[in-house]
Amino acid sequence: MKNSPILTKKIIAGKFKGKTLKLPSKETTRSSKAIVVESFFNTLQFDIIDAVLVEVFSGSGSIGLEALSRGAKKIIFMEKDRDAIKALRENIAQTDPSACEIYDGDSFLNISTVKKRLNALGGGAFIYVDPPFSYREGMEEIYDKTIDLIASFPLELANLIIIEHMSTLELPESIGHFNRLKSKRFGKTSLTYYA
Repeated sequence: MKNSPILTKKIIAGKFKGKTLKLPSKETTRSSKAIVVESFFNTLQFDIIDAVLVEVFSGSGSIGLEALSRGAKKIIFMEKDRDAIKALRENIAQTDPSACEIYDGDSFLNISTVKKRLNALGGGAFIYVDPPFSYREGMEEIYDKTIDLIASFPLELANLIIIEHMSTLELPESIGHFNRLKSKRFGKTSLTYYA
């Protein structure tokens, strides 16, 4: 049996630019495309400096580690897949482990703990939510649960909520306290921003 090739991607900019991140297997996670990552960080520009970013369903942590590389002060990762967490820990080890926290397990269950942590950090975080696309088996309700998760956020804990989702999904104008600012499409993937 042939070993499958190790999938990787590089940090695009900042102090860890060029560091190679390991990606877990395609079966369990789906890495954000470079064009999506670039667009996201072009939107944030300097707002990410000294900010806190929460990456929900973080996989390999490529969004969070890119944010760290570009000057974010604290990254909170949320992931339950074992392979993804193994890759995430290896990726964090190449950057600044002291600025990273991992909440492993079900994001929908861990969110209350993360909210307490954000409260302790002073709130105002960027929340990047990239749920598994709903056409995967067992994921049919993932977007409904994700919208409920976002709606549960108090206003003071989140400056901006970003959802990476299938372009075919129509997200509501508002979720909880947050209103849709804009949506950008990249083929089958879209980014929608709420504040």
